Amino acid sequence: MIASAKRIVIKVGSALLVHGESGAADRAWLATLAQDAARLRTQGKEVLIVSSGSIALGRRRLGLTGKKPLDLEEKQAAAAAGQSLLMRAWEEAFEPHGLGVAQILLTKDDTEIRRRWLNARATVETLLRLRAIPIVNENDTVATEEIRYGDNDRLAARVAQMIGADLLVLLSDVDGLYTADPRSHPFAAHIPLVEALTSEIEAMAGGANASAGVGTGGMATKLAAARIAHGAGCATLITLGRRDGPYAGVGPLEAVEQGARATLFTPHATPATAYKQWIAGALSPQGALTVDAGAAAALKAGKSLLSAGVRGVEGAFDKGDAVLIKDAEGRAIAKGLASYGARDAALIQGLKSDAIEAAIGYRGRSVLIHRDDLVWMGG
Repeated sequence: MIASAKRIVIKVGSALLVHGESGAADRAWLATLAQDAARLRTQGKEVLIVSSGSIALGRRRLGLTGKKPLDLEEKQAAAAAGQSLLMRAWEEAFEPHGLGVAQILLTKDDTEIRRRWLNARATVETLLRLRAIPIVNENDTVATEEIRYGDNDRLAARVAQMIGADLLVLLSDVDGLYTADPRSHPFAAHIPLVEALTSEIEAMAGGANASAGVGTGGMATKLAAARIAHGAGCATLITLGRRDGPYAGVGPLEAVEQGARATLFTPHATPATAYKQWIAGALSPQGALTVDAGAAAALKAGKSLLSAGVRGVEGAFDKGDAVLIKDAEGRAIAKGLASYGARDAALIQGLKSDAIEAAIGYRGRSVLIHRDDLVWMGG
């Protein structure tokens, strides 16, 4: 899966990134992961990192290392103090490879509300196109318990879903899934491949990794993340983030490629297919666009919907909402996610792309629905 994947999301937890005793970033370990990611980039792959660590690093800066647990306000303050330390550590790790990093802070709403989801995806796509390494973290400085993911395993899975990743890598303190927790069950058997997330598989997950002292995840959250990724057509790999012995000093993904133990969860569809199925079946249309014959033919051929081909706008949809696309006879021929809300769509209907900015007062996307966000239904 590593060899065939074109877009990879790597999740790094606090227990790997932060020295347990000192509370400082583990720069030696970060260097091995940066080397891993840089090697994948030279192979033409795109890499995004979901990184915990801001709260753990901020605790030390604010003198909160002796207090457990922190209340919500203290966590937010620690995140604010630690985020710059976290980004500095990643910058220093990637600098020898000539790769720049870019910070993206998300809350749950950014991957649940479709308008914000589209905006976040566009930002990530642009950063990857510009050869930056996006470093994603939950925006703990403003997130309340009601809008938090609570663990970066699930956040990483949502990010993988959002950008259509082929592979989600969850770096852990164990080398994959076992029939029971290997730390308390010495005869537990390792499971190298999971093709279906059954109730029996989910029952094998243990609790949170309390022994690490930082972080909130455990095998249960990793299986929940694998289920999200599976639904998006993305494979999931769970493996050790830090190894001794013959793999000491080797990046965690390179170690797996050399034969180190891991658990792979395989998907049943490609990310593109799963995404189109989600648009077609899971989203209720909030409006409709009527198009002319030329636009209908272009959509059938796999093209995007341009505003020039739109002849009518129905409903009160917002940017990111699903809308039906109808032909001149009123037949539903496609469904997609709108790049503009209904008000702006009505203003730009029939206009060429270069006239959009003058009509609505800002420079938006050149298409009303991008072909990646569109499903043909007209037969």
